[in-house]
Amino acid sequence: MEHFDLVVIGGGPSGYAGAMRAIDFKKKVLLVEKHKIGGAGVYDGVLTSKTLWEYALKVASVRDLIPDYEVSFADTSNTVNEAVFERKTQMTVHLQLLQKQENRLFYYEKGTAYLRDKHTVQITKEDGQVKTVSADFILIATGSRPRIPANIQVDEQTILTSDGVKNLKHFPKSMVVLGAGVVGCEFATIFSLLGKTKVFLIDKADRILPFEDKDVTDIIKHNLELHDANVHQGASLKRMDIKDGEVEYELEFKDGHTEILRVEKALVSIGRVPNIENLGLENVGVTLNERGSIADTDTQTNISNIYAAGDVTTEMALVNVGEREARHAVVRMFGPTIKPLTYQNISTIMFLYPEVAAVGYNEQELVKKNIPHKVVKLDFSTNARAIAMRKTKGFFKIIVTNDSGMRILGMRAVGEHASSAIQAVAYLIHTNQGIRELADMMHPHPSIIEGVQECLRMLLNKSIYKPYIFKDRLKCYVCENGNCTPIEHLN
Repeated sequence: MEHFDLVVIGGGPSGYAGAMRAIDFKKKVLLVEKHKIGGAGVYDGVLTSKTLWEYALKVASVRDLIPDYEVSFADTSNTVNEAVFERKTQMTVHLQLLQKQENRLFYYEKGTAYLRDKHTVQITKEDGQVKTVSADFILIATGSRPRIPANIQVDEQTILTSDGVKNLKHFPKSMVVLGAGVVGCEFATIFSLLGKTKVFLIDKADRILPFEDKDVTDIIKHNLELHDANVHQGASLKRMDIKDGEVEYELEFKDGHTEILRVEKALVSIGRVPNIENLGLENVGVTLNERGSIADTDTQTNISNIYAAGDVTTEMALVNVGEREARHAVVRMFGPTIKPLTYQNISTIMFLYPEVAAVGYNEQELVKKNIPHKVVKLDFSTNARAIAMRKTKGFFKIIVTNDSGMRILGMRAVGEHASSAIQAVAYLIHTNQGIRELADMMHPHPSIIEGVQECLRMLLNKSIYKPYIFKDRLKCYVCENGNCTPIEHLN
């Protein structure tokens, strides 16, 4: 029986990153993947949806100049396929060359892994051949899949999940999206921007993206509606059926009235579930948590030599989080003692229209926790780069402690290039630093990140534009005890 220092089960972003980190420690590692290297991160998730989003933004920009521009489904599909092919080729060639190294450390098997015991992994290949290996450590990184409601017939042709978007043969004339979280809103954004599909979005809450502040969600909803999307606000789905090759769905609203509508396609986006079936977890006694995913403490399961990373733990279903968890787990196995991972203040991007970047607390979280805070908010219309791009819809919002130290608690950026503006503030939060150094740096001009600098200058009472002059574009206020009070000077 061949022995490895580490067997990684799952070749998606988390598993791939963990295997590569083990090589850094000169460990002999085996990566097992039953489908395709890259997993949902390449084929049915982040890369495909974000390529579609980027393409949809370009289409919307072209349509601003040429209103009757017609986007081609073939061109759209080719763009996504080219992106997938490029990434897949990079990853595959990288693995092939690693396996040809003279001091070979990396091994790869395509097949289904099953835990016989805590040190033994059985691999069943596509042709039915079975191979058994042993390992000092095992990293489970089998990812997740879309959650499917028991009462909806998801066939990935007429009623789809994100996995089934690739099965579309043309732009549907109409589509309903079930789920107004990040993924649901992203797909509603994509199809509405492409301009070929009448989009409906079912949202049983009072507003879309309810975990975010209202000023964020208002601008996203407004832009969805500008592109002919219709949000079924405060609506619960009673049923969704396939009839005559179309989708019929019935809604019940808070006032008790119901509506029955028909569309060509439906997209179900109500979360994801971990891929934990048929792994043999019961053979070794790996415990699950209350969410039905693998329970872990700082990536380590209750079995000391078995670790888990990525969506299979559903701590946060993000590629950057999964990769970081896998790398952290490998360091815990083979490296020096390190601090536990923290899931606070993780930078995120929501690929909407416009894009939304976030780090740390938002206002509603701080109000709920009764934490006093100061807020500065600067409109994109005051930013030279946004003006040059003719993309002035959006804002920067920075939230700090309500004291002289003004430690940053959170930030939201909504608008063009928002994601490029978030990381410097995330670093300040991560290192618990003050705002003065970043406020006094020489930022490039014209750039979106100058908006961050101007927010910080507002906190220090030395902004170029004065908030008491541009009251509609620059806002300052203090919130405590459930009340928010506008102020002109912050110190």
